[in-house]
Amino acid sequence: FWIWLNRPVNLTRQIQHALGVLTASVLRIPQGLFYSKNHAWTYLDKSGYAKVGVDDFLMKTVGPVKISYLRNEGEIVKKGGLLTDLSRDGKSLRIYSPISGEIVRSNPLIREDPGVLNEDPYENGWICDMKPANWIADTKSYYLADGANKWVSKELERLKDFLATSIGKNALEPSRVVLQEGGE
Repeated sequence: FWIWLNRPVNLTRQIQHALGVLTASVLRIPQGLFYSKNHAWTYLDKSGYAKVGVDDFLMKTVGPVKISYLRNEGEIVKKGGLLTDLSRDGKSLRIYSPISGEIVRSNPLIREDPGVLNEDPYENGWICDMKPANWIADTKSYYLADGANKWVSKELERLKDFLATSIGKNALEPSRVVLQEGGE
């Protein structure tokens, strides 16, 4: 019985390989940034410009990406408007702007090497600098500090629940899904 129960299941191995060891302790969540539910972050600099990027949770979940589309300097973007389009294996992931404003500068590093988005999404992997149009109104519903930590932990739980349910429904053979920390 135990041999049958613990037999390798190809789909389970593929998902484990894709996610690696994804736990809340592995995710980087710098304090002082405003996080939107779309996994974009923003930070208001002393200069009055806001730096915008994507969070570590999204990049660790998606993996290595290429940039299909990136807004140009001088363009006006509304909160929730398309900021950039990332792609992986022919699939597209749209990143929406967490704030409204004018794009002042795009990050030249991510144009040259999109891998920097995965390696360092907060320091070197930011997407653009923006001149915010309405900072206070745009950021009042975002997560900050401990709220961001709790939110990312809940997002991770939601992802694990989704994967456990999906694998169970879509596996060719009946199998039990056991996640890294032992939860089914």
